[in-house]
Formats: sequence, C-alpha cells, structure tokens
Amino acid sequence: MQLPEQSVLEPPLSSFASDNAAGALPEAIAALAAANVGGTPAYGDDPWTRSAIQSIQELFDCPAQVGFCWGGTGANVVALGSVLKRHQSVICSEQAHINQDECGAPEALLGVKLVDLPTEDAKLRPEHIVAAASVGVGSEHHVQPGVVSITQSTESGTLYQPAEIAAIAEVTHDHGMLLHLDGARLANAAAALGVSVSAITSEVGVDVVSMGGTKAGMVFGEAVVFLDERLGGEFRFVRKQLAQLPSKMRFISAQFEAILKDSTWISAASHANQMAARLASGAAKIDGVTLRRHPEVNSVFATLDRDVIAKLQAWSFFWDWEESINEVRWMTSFDTTEADVDRFLAGVRAAVAGERLG
Repeated sequence: MQLPEQSVLEPPLSSFASDNAAGALPEAIAALAAANVGGTPAYGDDPWTRSAIQSIQELFDCPAQVGFCWGGTGANVVALGSVLKRHQSVICSEQAHINQDECGAPEALLGVKLVDLPTEDAKLRPEHIVAAASVGVGSEHHVQPGVVSITQSTESGTLYQPAEIAAIAEVTHDHGMLLHLDGARLANAAAALGVSVSAITSEVGVDVVSMGGTKAGMVFGEAVVFLDERLGGEFRFVRKQLAQLPSKMRFISAQFEAILKDSTWISAASHANQMAARLASGAAKIDGVTLRRHPEVNSVFATLDRDVIAKLQAWSFFWDWEESINEVRWMTSFDTTEADVDRFLAGVRAAVAGERLG
C-alpha cells in the first residue's frame, strides 16, 4: 500500500534574514524613475539634492550640514573621519556595527582605534564612557578619546530612550568628545518610541548622525548629518577620498525626498515593528522556542535546537546570532506581511515537530 505524500509547506515570500533583503518602497522606485529625466549637474548640484537636504534639516529641526553616501559602512566611516584625528579613538559597544560588521573599515581607512566595551544589551551607559575616557588622557603612548558612537536602534534590537541619549551626550561632551549616532534603523527607533527624529538626536545632544536610507526602504543610499554644521567642514573632502561621493547624486536624494514625504519611512518602519511583534507573539507559544526578550523594534532573537535551526535555514534562510547558545535573529521589514509571518511560524512549528518542510 502506497502512503500519501506528506504536504509540502512553501516558505514565505519575504525574507526574515535582514531588512536589507527586502525590496524597495514603491515611493522610492517611483522617485528613481521621476529623477531619470534629462541632464542635470553632477555631484549634488541639482534640485533633488537641494530639496532633500532641506527636508532632512526640517526632520532634525536644525540647520544641519547634510551629505549623501552610497552605503551604511561608508556613511559611518565618512562621519567619523570628518571629526576625528588619527591619534584619537572611538568608544563604542563591542556589539556595534562599526566594530563587528564593517571589516575593520574605521581602523583600516581612518587609522583610528575602536575602544569596544562589553555591554549586556548593546547599549552604552554613562559609566562605561567615563571609565573608557579616563585611560591615558594626555599621554602620547595612548590614543586619545575623540568620539562616542551609539546605535539607535542597537544591533541587539534595543532602544535608547531620549533621556538615556541626553545623559550619554552630557558625559561625552564633559570629556571633550563628540557623540555619533549610527542610525541605520533610525526610523524603526522613532516609530517604536513614538517620538520625532529630533527628539532622539538634535534635542538630546547628538553631534553627527549616519542616517539610514537602505534599511528604511530605499534601493541604496545613506545620509551623514552634522547637527552642528560647523563640524562638517572636512566632510566633502573626506567623502571624496573615501570613495563615497556619488556622481549621480540625484538618484539618492530623490529617494530620500520620497520616503520622508508624509512620513512614509516612519509608517513603513512602524509596520516592520508590528510584524516583529506578531512574529514574537506567535513564536513564544511554540514549545522548543525561547525568546531573549519581546522585540522593541523589527528584530526577534530566539533560541532553538541546532537541528531545528538548520532545517529552518534551508527552508527560509536567516542568520545565526549567538551560535554558541543556538540563538538566531529574525528580521522583519516594510514588505513583511501577516501572511508571511504566519507562514514562517507554521514552518517553525513543523520544524520543531520534525515534520517536512518544502
């Protein structure tokens, strides 16, 4: 007697590996097409770039100096390189993207040292900074602290409250340093906190921001925003030297203008956050799945058996996070649907139960 074939569960359409794996917002695609008309001066001397700069200044509620770069690592390196001297250091969490996921770009390209500090939740606190900034000050045998870099939201999916950033800014400035904010997921943070972008940047003492566009729904492009415009005097030269000056800049600027209009990027980020909450709520009910915490933004961190992880990754890929403890990361984005979440949860249930996946 031939047994009936077990039904095959197809993977979700969207990826839970990264918000970089998502496509682009329709508004960003339309903006690219709309900007693709005729000739215009290169390197940012165009109406799209002027308009986008004004929109970003309004977003941060200050006369910031704004420039555009190709990608997130480039934006971080250009931002730091514009305000640091070669004998200075950057104080950051050991989990910071600039420390773990940029192939040593700040050190290699700028010649500066990263002082990475252990943190439980990827968040720096004032006491961390005071301790690190007090080592070797004035000694020619030691790098001198120049910048504190925080990430909002963090690599572990945690958030800084406005008051926490203000406290960090105060101690940073008291020690003669500047505060850099890696805002690759700045939209997710603002949406989750229910505050304006300025409330977690310019209003609380941040000096320079790497503003994410790609993870916010653009095809490519990031912005470097000097909230004190006097700090950006070297920016144009540093950007060019680090190969981050886009010649056809209008195609980045037009996308920024489009996603900022009517707070489209915040709405998109809010949706991504909501999908992460839905995913976490469902996963928490599955025996064999343990969540680190309820998600604050669009990332879910879960622990599963290794064989279950391998089966799921072959079905719908996602990244390991802390492999030593079988912790993985699931990311949602603007294009994640409820159906995608429910399909992925069905896959998790099936994998835990030892059932077949597609």
